[in-house]
Amino acid sequence: MTHRDFTWLSAVELQLLFARGEASPVDVLEIFLTRARALQPHLNALVLKDEAAARAAAGASEARWRSGTPLSPLDGVPTTIKDTTPVKGWPTRNGSHATDETPAAESAPVVERLQHAGVVIFGKSATPEFGWKALTDSPLQGTTRSPWHLDHTPGGSSGGASALTAAGINPFNHGNDGGGSIRIPAAHAGLVGLKPSFGRIAQHPADGPFADVVSQGVLARSVRDTALALNVLAGPDPRDWRSLPADPRDYTVGLDDGVLGLKLGLSLDLGHVEADPEVRALVAAAARRFEALGAVVEDVGPLIDPLRQSFEPLWIGAFATRLRQIPTQLHDKLDPGFRAAAEKGLSITLADYARAYEARSRLARDMALWHQKYDLLLAPVTPTAAPPVDTLYNSEAFPRWTKGAPYTLPFNLTGQPAASMPAGLTTAGLPVGLQIIGPARADALVLRAMRAYESASGWTWPQAKVVETLGRLGI
Repeated sequence: MTHRDFTWLSAVELQLLFARGEASPVDVLEIFLTRARALQPHLNALVLKDEAAARAAAGASEARWRSGTPLSPLDGVPTTIKDTTPVKGWPTRNGSHATDETPAAESAPVVERLQHAGVVIFGKSATPEFGWKALTDSPLQGTTRSPWHLDHTPGGSSGGASALTAAGINPFNHGNDGGGSIRIPAAHAGLVGLKPSFGRIAQHPADGPFADVVSQGVLARSVRDTALALNVLAGPDPRDWRSLPADPRDYTVGLDDGVLGLKLGLSLDLGHVEADPEVRALVAAAARRFEALGAVVEDVGPLIDPLRQSFEPLWIGAFATRLRQIPTQLHDKLDPGFRAAAEKGLSITLADYARAYEARSRLARDMALWHQKYDLLLAPVTPTAAPPVDTLYNSEAFPRWTKGAPYTLPFNLTGQPAASMPAGLTTAGLPVGLQIIGPARADALVLRAMRAYESASGWTWPQAKVVETLGRLGI
């Protein structure tokens, strides 16, 4: 096979080639590393590469496949870790000059689980400073760009992961989601992005300001790869008291059972969000695909009150907590948008926090009651397609509460599983995402709906627009 033949293969396809002896994890890694090197000057998606460690891991994987003893179906598949997440021996920079090159003393559970499954980790992907926004640029690493259109963002905060995956560098990449940071970049890059139920995948460190809303996961090009990754990643860890009990479920079993007879609610505005007309039209058309698959789809009324009044204290208060940990002499080196939000958060009181947590409890209760009538909720992922890379996040032109994450944040607050699936392209050739939200801990149901939609959507890789954009770069 040629290098180009490997570019768009899924993890499932690589597994079959490894099992048959038709491809080697060592050779596949070299092909992906070569592609990553060629694209890095244009996309700026990686912040660290450790090719020597990756080659050693690929060599060990090759030996296991040859002896018929792979550690998992993902053994030998290359991936990266988002640079908000510790990998033992590597620094965790968080896109910030307020961090340093001190190597992490231990790895996060997601990293350990991937390594125990034989996955080859070759680097770390870009994030905005401390993962604070839904675009990916930072004072430390600069601007990450989309392989769909280099003048547009791949989303955030897992924007490095989305750019790598959508550019065909490797099949899936780790991300995490505390307000939309898997689903938003997945939507902006035409990818599959599942935010699992809170606690489904253990976290460590689990004591940060957003520890009770963040879910770990991957950005992928297929639902089956997403399910395979969840098989590897799901499970508790003694370092995370919030993690859910062990569940031996294989998320690939029942994946193709379809949605016949399910009752789905469609909300294009959640009651308060004004999406672009193109986004509304594409998401509405995507949602109607479920009717052809045998589900009942009903337009539903307002579900959620505007978020800012109730939940801004949680957001800016958490940023203020981070700011207090940074020496004042480094404040001038911070992302100005992050610093402004964090400084505003310094005035948040304990009473403000308490009211926000009461509102969060009501929201979770209301959604649980809503799901007594509907199996799944369908909605847009974002109000717009990917904005230009020079967009000022949380500015008057692009406020967080109405443009940034109004569709995604509610389901971090409730802990429900939620996913982004490609809903089509705007007239400008940029992807739009359909969000599929399930009841608490119903990850398998969300994956089943994702797979049913995928089978009917006709969305495949490589996408012509991405090939065209990268072709102009000679890649």
